[in-house]
Amino acid sequence: MILYFIHPDRDSILEPLCFPDDSAPSAPSHSSAGSEPLPCVFCPESVPSLDKDVLLKHMLMQHKLVIADVRLIADLPKYLSYWKGRFLEQPITEFCSVIRTNSTGPVEKQEEYFLLCDVLSEDRTLRENLQQKRLEDVLDQQQREREDCSFQRLCMFCSEEFTGNRSTLLNHMAKEHAFSIGLPDNIVYCNQFLDTLQSKVDNLQCLYCEKSFRDKTTLKDHMRKKAHRRINASNHQYDRFYIINYLELGKSWEEVQSEDDRELLEDEDDDWSDWEAHPVSAVCLFCHHQSENMDLIHTHMKETHGFDLHQLKAELSLSFYQQVKLVNFIRRQIHQSRCYGCSQSFDSPADVLLHINAEDHVMKLPDTSAWDQPQYYFPTYENDGLLCSLSDSEENDGNRTAHGEDVPVLAEDVSNLREIRQTSVLKQLLKRRKLPTLLMCKSVRFYNIMGGAVTWRPCCSCSCWAAGSVRLC
Repeated sequence: MILYFIHPDRDSILEPLCFPDDSAPSAPSHSSAGSEPLPCVFCPESVPSLDKDVLLKHMLMQHKLVIADVRLIADLPKYLSYWKGRFLEQPITEFCSVIRTNSTGPVEKQEEYFLLCDVLSEDRTLRENLQQKRLEDVLDQQQREREDCSFQRLCMFCSEEFTGNRSTLLNHMAKEHAFSIGLPDNIVYCNQFLDTLQSKVDNLQCLYCEKSFRDKTTLKDHMRKKAHRRINASNHQYDRFYIINYLELGKSWEEVQSEDDRELLEDEDDDWSDWEAHPVSAVCLFCHHQSENMDLIHTHMKETHGFDLHQLKAELSLSFYQQVKLVNFIRRQIHQSRCYGCSQSFDSPADVLLHINAEDHVMKLPDTSAWDQPQYYFPTYENDGLLCSLSDSEENDGNRTAHGEDVPVLAEDVSNLREIRQTSVLKQLLKRRKLPTLLMCKSVRFYNIMGGAVTWRPCCSCSCWAAGSVRLC
């Protein structure tokens, strides 16, 4: 769940952005969507369902309300109508979390936003009920199509006419033209699906790569030679035509298909031996260069763009969360065509990058109060792998280990334990500090030669005491 709280005088990001090669699927739209208007939950304002973003922006700007994961709501008009009624019955604070922006600034510059999400059990139940109702409607529609014998349509490849049941045409295209869109029983809204495909072919557009061609013959040759007589599974325009996309709330067909329930039945023990981690690819802050090696991304940004995130982290003593906010701030500013160093606006992100390089603003940051704000906890891009490479400056185990290796350690001869107890440096320290007599362990195994003041503390591994680096254990 990713939300954005942006000041009204700036461009609004109403849903999470994605890098071009990894688009986030949304819930498939119902075939009848488009006729029912979307009402504002606070005022009489309403918009056509196709203008969803207009309404979301209105509620954000005018009423400070943010609805989480809007794209996963099965029936947005009914969802908004329900909460419109509930907000008339009780204050909004009974249902929504309150998030205050600019919390460290002056009171007059602070703003409160209301977050409505499925953390609230009532909201979760509503979303699930709408999902279930949509699934029932879709299954009813599919059953009607399976039993319909009035189907009549021409094949889009050979113009042969088919009548009766839709399966005859689909099986013909799969067998004769090697073009399969799936089993007929897995498809819903078949006529709309075929209309969409026919429209692309009529516009001389490849069904897979969606490139356009000058004539139908060239298009057919291209689809045959490139094996493009298929639809692109990554095109989420087709999701609403497959039953699998309606089965579980917030899950696409890829996620449902990847789940193997057989493992739960065959073996109740958790076995991670065959688990393979999917590498996370990080994208540069300033260009489209990406890499699965985080060190290479930081090196690229330093050598190509002159931006050294590690240097900023050291100079400003940035914590992990401050690094997260800084990265999200820079991403947001560049996306909105604004220089993060001087706040000057431009026509495009490309113009911003030219300005940053020309004015040497790459390592120039505004005052901390501009980017160290709660709204920048939320990523600008929901699949931002660069955030996975950040680390807390206090958790650099490598530095601590190297430092520890500089301390000389000498081993004592423990063959005569009585003499050691009588002549031990620790015994002299006890006398000087006038500490009470302490019970010592069986032997003194190691001690470090250290200078400076001695600090006493309980030993970490037993009931005796240790002074500085001198331990009895």
